Amino acid sequence: MPKALSVADKLEILADAAKYDASCASSGGEKRNSRNSGGIGSSTGNGICHSYTPDGRCVSLLKILLTNACVYDCAYCINRRSSNVRRARFTVQEVVDLTLEFYKRNYIEGLFLSSGIIRSPDYTMEALVRVARTLRIEHAFRGYIHLKSIPEASPDLIRAAGLYADRLSINIELPTEESLKRFAPEKRTQTIHATMRDLSLKIADARADARGPRFSPAGQSTQLIVGADSSSDSTVLATASGLYGTYRLKRIYYSAFSPIPDASSLLPARPAPLQRENRLYQADWLMRFYGFSAAEILAGSADDMLDPEIDPKLAWALRNRERFPVDVNTAERESLLRVPGLGVRSVDRVLSARTHGRLRLDDIRRIAGSFRRLLPFIVTADHQPARLLDRAALRSMVAPRPRQPSLFG
Repeated sequence: MPKALSVADKLEILADAAKYDASCASSGGEKRNSRNSGGIGSSTGNGICHSYTPDGRCVSLLKILLTNACVYDCAYCINRRSSNVRRARFTVQEVVDLTLEFYKRNYIEGLFLSSGIIRSPDYTMEALVRVARTLRIEHAFRGYIHLKSIPEASPDLIRAAGLYADRLSINIELPTEESLKRFAPEKRTQTIHATMRDLSLKIADARADARGPRFSPAGQSTQLIVGADSSSDSTVLATASGLYGTYRLKRIYYSAFSPIPDASSLLPARPAPLQRENRLYQADWLMRFYGFSAAEILAGSADDMLDPEIDPKLAWALRNRERFPVDVNTAERESLLRVPGLGVRSVDRVLSARTHGRLRLDDIRRIAGSFRRLLPFIVTADHQPARLLDRAALRSMVAPRPRQPSLFG
């Protein structure tokens, strides 16, 4: 008979298993790869992630799975039914105790809890809700709670989760319905969308009734795996745009596909470049804060893929040179937001500063962070770009310079 796992053993297994869910993490960390995990200084797999509260604070969360056992057999998931991984399962009380102990020691400010599907979606979702309810009601826990919701679970359980959690997330997993059918045939796109829609309505109703019970005040989020299927960046962004517009998601997380042991022959043998994940986050930012539509970000590109060498805002500007240069003293906010090198805060500072007089190049130097990049794209009181360079010449002028090779390998 195998030796029973200690709580420490379970934490090691279930914190590591949770690292593949990017729904509370930032992009740009070390590549998630189950073939080569661990090591000093790793930013993933250590049970801690970061998220943001409704008032903008960054909080550290205990990030774990209730269990990595699962009745589903999704091809891209290391915890799938047919995967030969070491399994573990927390009890509800163990998760509660861990959260409280970590919180009291000031290691964390909250909990991110997900799970494989055990027995049934309702059985699993009920256990997740019990964790949150126990923390809130029995222990008066006021820390941040993010629960991963299971779309196949009953609406009553999803509603209960929203009463105790600060944020709920439902992973759509793949960009297209065809891909989900191919890689995760036990999941249904229609069910995922229906649950997202229900969550969106409940969140909106709760915000409209300030005196009613709170419901997922930090909204809902989702995750898209990038590179497991053949979807282009254009398809990914179109899907993301639709989700934002339809369900008012707080955020979409993009997770570059990482190889898993004993992988299905349907999956690529190589990981998706982490740079692709990073470019998608940048494009997502353009849609959410800069007024770009998904279609125009890649309009005119050769292969519906984001340029891996330069950020998507600069790539768009190079393809639309007729829109530049922009006069910083007269242009509307929407035009200034399109200028490479000007962020949202910089644009607001430009608009404020120019009410006191015409801006000169030194003024922009103090305001903008990427001064060299924006020079060919702006006009000031004392600056006019000499000539409109062709795309290749302009790209070489403003693109980030390659780093010098290290002397230490």
